[in-house]
Amino acid sequence: MRKKEKDFEETPIKYNCIKPATNVIFSAIFFLLAVLCVVPTIFIVILSFSSSKSIAQVGYSFIPVEWSLEAYEYLWNNFDMISRAFGVSIFVTIAGVIIGLLLTTSMAYSLSRSNFKLKGFFTWVVFIPMVFGGGLVSTYNIYTSVLGLKDSIWVLILPMAVSSFHVVICKTFFKTTIPQSILESAEIDGASQFRIYFQMVLPISKPLLATIGLLLTFGYWNDWWLSLMYIDNKKLYSLQAVLMSVERNIEFLANNADSLSVSAAEYAMKMPKEPMRMAMAVVIVIPIACAYPFFQKYFVTGLTVGSVKE
Repeated sequence: MRKKEKDFEETPIKYNCIKPATNVIFSAIFFLLAVLCVVPTIFIVILSFSSSKSIAQVGYSFIPVEWSLEAYEYLWNNFDMISRAFGVSIFVTIAGVIIGLLLTTSMAYSLSRSNFKLKGFFTWVVFIPMVFGGGLVSTYNIYTSVLGLKDSIWVLILPMAVSSFHVVICKTFFKTTIPQSILESAEIDGASQFRIYFQMVLPISKPLLATIGLLLTFGYWNDWWLSLMYIDNKKLYSLQAVLMSVERNIEFLANNADSLSVSAAEYAMKMPKEPMRMAMAVVIVIPIACAYPFFQKYFVTGLTVGSVKE
C-alpha cells in the first residue's frame, strides 16, 4: 500500500520533468530567438554612431571605419522641438493607456454579464467595426466637424482608446476566468456594479490589464498618422510625427541640393542622412524598451494572485 502511494506521489514529478537533451534544445532555440531580436537593435545603435563617410565606404557594418556623433549632434541642435514632441508622446501614451483600459474593461465587463439587458445590441455595436470601416472621409468629418477635435490633444488619444479586438479579449477573459457565482454573491450582499468592477474584477485581472496596456502603449507610442492627419499646430506633434518630418526634410534637402542656396546646399551635403535615420530609430526604441520591465513586473504579479499556497 505504501509503495503505491509513493509511486502515485512521484508520478507527477516524473511526467512533469523535461529531459536534459530536450532542455538543451529548447534553451538553444530560445537563445537563438533572443539573439535574432537583440542583434538588429545593437546594429542600429552602432550605425547611429557611424559617420556618413564610413557608411559610404563599407556600407552597413558592425565595425565602422569611423565613429561619429554627428547624427546625435543634429538631434541636439533640434532639442527644443524634439523634447516638446517627446513630452506630447509621453502624455498621450500615459493618458491613452489609462483611458483605454477603463473604457475597454468596463465595456467588456458589462458585456460579460448575462443579466445585462442590452448585451445583444452592444455586442453587435462592438462586432460591426471589426468587419466594416467607415472610411477615411467619414472618419475625418466626424473628428473635425462633428466632434471638433482637430488641433486638439484629444484627437491623439480618443480614436485609439477602444478597440473591438481588445473588448472581445477582455470579455472572454472575464467570462472564462472570473466565476459568475462570486459576482452574484456580491450582488446579493448589496454591492453595486461599480464596486464589483473596481474592487473585485480589476484586482484579479492584472494579467489582462498588463497585456492590453502593453498593446495600447505600443499603439500610442508608435502612432504618427493622427498627428499628420489632424494636427496643424506643430507644437502638438508627437515624437513619431516630428521624426517623420525630420526624415522628410532630410530627403528634401538631399534630393534638391542643386536648387538650394549655397549654404543650404552645403548643409544638405554635410547632413548625416543614414546615421540620422538610425539615431531617430534609437530615440524611438529606448523609451518603449523601458516600458517592458514595468508591464512584466505587474504581469508576473498578476499571475500569482489567487494561487494556492500550501
